[in-house]
Amino acid sequence: MKNRILFFLFVIHLTALMGQTTVSGTVTDHKNVPIAGANVYLEGTYDGGSTGEDGTFEFETTETGTQTLVISILSYDPHYEVGDVSYFKDLTIALQESINALTGVTLTAGTFEAGDNSKVSVLKPLDIVTTAGAAGDFVAALQTLPGTTTVNEDGRLFVRGGEAGETQVFIDGLRVFQPFNATANNIPTRGRFSPFLFKGITFSTGGYSAEYGQALSSVLLLNTTDVPVQDKTDISVMSVGGGLGHTKIWGNESLSINTNYINLSPYESLIPSTQGVRWNSPYESVSGEAVFRSKRDKSIFKLYTGFNHAKLDIEQEDINFEDFVRFGLTNNNLYFNSSYKYYFDNDWSLSTGGAISWDTNTIGLQGNAIENKETASHFKVKARKNFSSRFNLNLGAEFFTTNYDETFSTPENFSFENKIKDRLWAGFSEADIFLSNAFAMKLGARVEHSSLLNQFELMPRVSLAYKPGDKGQFSLAYGDFYQNPLAEVAKFGQALGSEKTSHYILNYQRTGDGKTFRAEAYYKDYDNLVKYDTELPQFNSNFNNAGSGYATGLDVFWRDNQSISQLDYWISYSYLNTERDYRNFSERATPNFAPEHSLSVVTKYFVTKLRSQIGMSYSYGSGRPYDNPNTPDFLAEKTKAYNNLSFNWAYLIDQQKILYFSVNNVLGFRNVNNYQYSDTPNVDGIFDRRAITPAADRFFFVGFFWTISTDGRSNQLDNL
Repeated sequence: MKNRILFFLFVIHLTALMGQTTVSGTVTDHKNVPIAGANVYLEGTYDGGSTGEDGTFEFETTETGTQTLVISILSYDPHYEVGDVSYFKDLTIALQESINALTGVTLTAGTFEAGDNSKVSVLKPLDIVTTAGAAGDFVAALQTLPGTTTVNEDGRLFVRGGEAGETQVFIDGLRVFQPFNATANNIPTRGRFSPFLFKGITFSTGGYSAEYGQALSSVLLLNTTDVPVQDKTDISVMSVGGGLGHTKIWGNESLSINTNYINLSPYESLIPSTQGVRWNSPYESVSGEAVFRSKRDKSIFKLYTGFNHAKLDIEQEDINFEDFVRFGLTNNNLYFNSSYKYYFDNDWSLSTGGAISWDTNTIGLQGNAIENKETASHFKVKARKNFSSRFNLNLGAEFFTTNYDETFSTPENFSFENKIKDRLWAGFSEADIFLSNAFAMKLGARVEHSSLLNQFELMPRVSLAYKPGDKGQFSLAYGDFYQNPLAEVAKFGQALGSEKTSHYILNYQRTGDGKTFRAEAYYKDYDNLVKYDTELPQFNSNFNNAGSGYATGLDVFWRDNQSISQLDYWISYSYLNTERDYRNFSERATPNFAPEHSLSVVTKYFVTKLRSQIGMSYSYGSGRPYDNPNTPDFLAEKTKAYNNLSFNWAYLIDQQKILYFSVNNVLGFRNVNNYQYSDTPNVDGIFDRRAITPAADRFFFVGFFWTISTDGRSNQLDNL
């Protein structure tokens, strides 16, 4: 009996062994390096094992037929083998590294980001408005970054050898058509926007996304805050005016309102301009902004609006007139921007929006009157699909309208009118492809058609990024960019085509341990630039697109906020070599707005015992070219170098009250922006000249800022 039982058990065991299948193989990474500790199992069963030090695995199973073999380990994408279990022998499986959004490669060529949540940020929102000399203007703060040029008499963004009109500004992805305040000639302007309404800024100095167009050099992307933290009221009393802001939250909705009144008359009465300027009525403006937000689980709606009313009356020295030349200006600007974004369950998202602006200027110039009005709009729809962590697709379409009307009239009742009417549509598609945590690419293209020019343009865009280590990475970017001629030319109605640049960028960036190093070399090839044969564009000018040029250079950025306690500083340097033949140039030359060398040093130091933040900024620009008609060479001479040392001090009276003081150009450097020459020579055959200098060598600012908030701790230090 006992022998029968043993025999029966032996038969059962032998039958089981005959019914088992051995599953075996080797697991490696994409470089054939063995992976130890990977889990290997048949889906839906308890049969499995793990890989050894040599990456091999082996286990037995009684399962039959079609099965799914799963191989998984942290930091790699799961791998699946589907087939008859009898074929799962001596497998060779190469796992793909999973994409880590926090530590993986990112595309940075040509892009600076300011945002608390961006891993590639070189600035934070606080930096945009606490930079000494910026006086709360985010554009002035951006001028401390490499790739930008300080054109002291203008105030707008000049990027890598490009004119100010080659940079476009967007709010929540929608175009801002007049982003800067109107001003007089040789009086610098400022941006129209209050920094505290924005959660982040992306500043692209070249090679930007196919989503954006009509900018030969640069785009500045401003993103409004999604959800404010708390109810609060901000009160500002300043030496140049005052402001009041309030944020209210109820449920999923919130509203932020900000208003400002600026009047330079009291300042001018105390510290009058002394260099070639007389103010009949100093600059005065009333402005306001509002953002409404409604956020749901899968959607967010935003409505932004801004208005500005400004006026000034100024007399300026002119070498061709015995008396000063009078210039009066009244500007009215109204802007609406609405955006909506919805997130679907299948990893699709849809963004739509529209923007419209009305801008009018009434100008008086030596008895002549100029009235111009521009109405412009932008409508956009964009879809995004996240197919996986390795592949994302963006595609969209947009439509722009521009209606510009200008009337010029003289005291003798002579008048003429200029008009521009354009309808421009564009389509774009762009894919983000992550081959690994070390290598990624962005491939895109944009197509545009303008009714004014009656032509199509196709613009390819490519960016590559490679990350050889934990902290540093290399990036490459290429793109073609087109832009319609500016209104100063297009308004005369002559047949012209789009101007074009091609960007080539090589970038290296290293971040970690509170330090950022960034170096970027670039080359820009200009083609089809507009030329004319008169001093200024006018009705009898002969226009063409025969102009060309180039800009090449090197930008270097270094920031350190850890080496010295309480000290944060950055250093920017730019080398620029550029020439162009455009406008009324007689030959290819370096334009006046493009110095060869630019340097900025920005420091911020917090003194805990004094409850103070102290900042200093130094800016340097080598001499800028100017044309001397007394010599045969064109644009061959240079001004003296530009220097500016600015200082600011923010003192916390208590947690929510701040006293702020700043002075621009504290050492009183006598900067020369350019020279104006007389139209005719004197009796000795020499063209006389005068230096074009700032209206005042220094600018002082004092302000008191008070925040009333729910937590009793928030203040406006972020906005100073």
